Amino acid sequence: MSEILTSPRLSRFGRAVGFRLAGIGSYVPPNVVTNADLARLGCDPDWILTRSGIRERRHAPAQMATSDLAAAAAEAALADGRVDRAAVDLLVLGTFTPDMLIPSTACIVQEKLGLDAPAMDVTAACAGFAYALVTAAQFVVAGSSKLSLVVGADTNSRVVDPDDIKTWPLFGDGAGAVLLEPSGPAQPGQELGLLSFSLGSDGRGAGLLACPMSGSRQPVTPEGVAQRKQFMQMDGRAVFKWAIRLAEENIRQVVQRSGLSLDKIDLFVLHQANARIIEGARTALGLPEDRFAVNLDRYGNTSSGSIPLAMDEAWRDKRIGPGSTIVVCGFGGGLAWGSAVWRL
Repeated sequence: MSEILTSPRLSRFGRAVGFRLAGIGSYVPPNVVTNADLARLGCDPDWILTRSGIRERRHAPAQMATSDLAAAAAEAALADGRVDRAAVDLLVLGTFTPDMLIPSTACIVQEKLGLDAPAMDVTAACAGFAYALVTAAQFVVAGSSKLSLVVGADTNSRVVDPDDIKTWPLFGDGAGAVLLEPSGPAQPGQELGLLSFSLGSDGRGAGLLACPMSGSRQPVTPEGVAQRKQFMQMDGRAVFKWAIRLAEENIRQVVQRSGLSLDKIDLFVLHQANARIIEGARTALGLPEDRFAVNLDRYGNTSSGSIPLAMDEAWRDKRIGPGSTIVVCGFGGGLAWGSAVWRL
């Protein structure tokens, strides 16, 4: 871990302008799980709140999977944008909790929505939405897509050990979606889209957050299940230290490369992993609390769903709107990260 902190991998930067936000929506399951509901783990509700900033989270019922969350969020975005779904020509879904390994969950969502468009999953853990956003943006800017649907969705309650006091209280289920369409020519300095973006990964930290028995390396066995290897395992302290440093440094980098300054950003929408991570990055950046979107107190860590879910709430609360400039920053297992300065 010390090597990751002292000699981090480099980010790769880019720019993708010429598209606008055409619609936004989100969805969370109706089942609310409060800190008091987790008393069986032997942890005090106030301890969870102090450690993470989380008061409650949503858990999907047994019959609901990631594709259901994603489709519901996408329907909300389509309704918000008032667009004909027949015009959607690309679907990119960020998730690390697919319905199943084969087929891609994006294909299942495509069928649920009745779309006639290529569909693909992007797996980058909690940076999944950032990776999906940058991927779809490239298609729109290149002229290969006229209306892209980008979804971030995860059903974490299926991959986190319900008996693990260190991880179970932190995660929830949820999804968010955005529609991207070309915005046409603009005067210099008035372009819409990703004024600057950054993507990066550091496989040296792969073991810090992983589900050991979930693929070709360790197929499912009765012995593995008995050892609960099918569930997520996380070195929370190490990831915490890495995330605070990464978020602060990467945000400074993308803002500088966008040609703007921190005071010109209307809202910072960080991955909702832990209130102390967001607060640590905010303090390091020297910015006031009202410039940050925070909703993990009600939803917990929804992984790929967290950024678009927080964006949708900020949009509906009119904290942001057409023409607003925001910073999105996702980070998590991989280790992987993605940030962008996004003029909506």
